[in-house]
Formats: sequence, C-alpha cells, structure tokens
Amino acid sequence: MAIQTEVIEWRGGSAEGIVIELPRTTLLILSTSKGYLMCGALDIPILDALHPEREIVAARAVGVRNLSQLLDAPIKDCTRAAQALGVFSGMAGRDALVLMA
Repeated sequence: MAIQTEVIEWRGGSAEGIVIELPRTTLLILSTSKGYLMCGALDIPILDALHPEREIVAARAVGVRNLSQLLDAPIKDCTRAAQALGVFSGMAGRDALVLMA
C-alpha cells in the first residue's frame, strides 16, 4: 500500500490531495477546510443517513483514476450539506471544491 499527498491550489483556496493505492483499487480524495471530494468509493446515502447531525460536506465523482481527473470529472452526487453550499450533480469537481473552501 502506498499513500501520496499533494496540495492543489487555486486563487482563493486549496485542497489536500490524497491518493491511497490499495490492492485492485485506488482511493482518491481532495479535502478542503469544509468538506471533501472523493472517487466512487464514497457512499453518499450512508453519510446523510447515519450522521445527519454532523452535516458532512462531501461529493463524489466516478470513473476517475487520478487527482487531475477528479478535479475535471462531473459530480455524480453529494450530501445534503454540500447541496446547501451550492454543490450539485454535473458540476466539475474543481467548482465543487471552490464552494467547499
């Protein structure tokens, strides 16, 4: 197993990029001060159902293989707390991160 990190910066914000290489899969995460964007391994319904009091801000994109693709991919779905910030299905990952910064 290998874990790599890198900082992704843009005007007015940044995200911590985390790549976790596991057997037969890779987990991709971009985390900001308010929330995070993750690859398809994230289960949005569980986050909303199990801990609604936490108001977890999270979104996911599917079919991505690296952090660059995660930034460019359209959001598949997101938590209610992310929707409250303006995140929606179809928007680019990088645009969702701006709202989460």
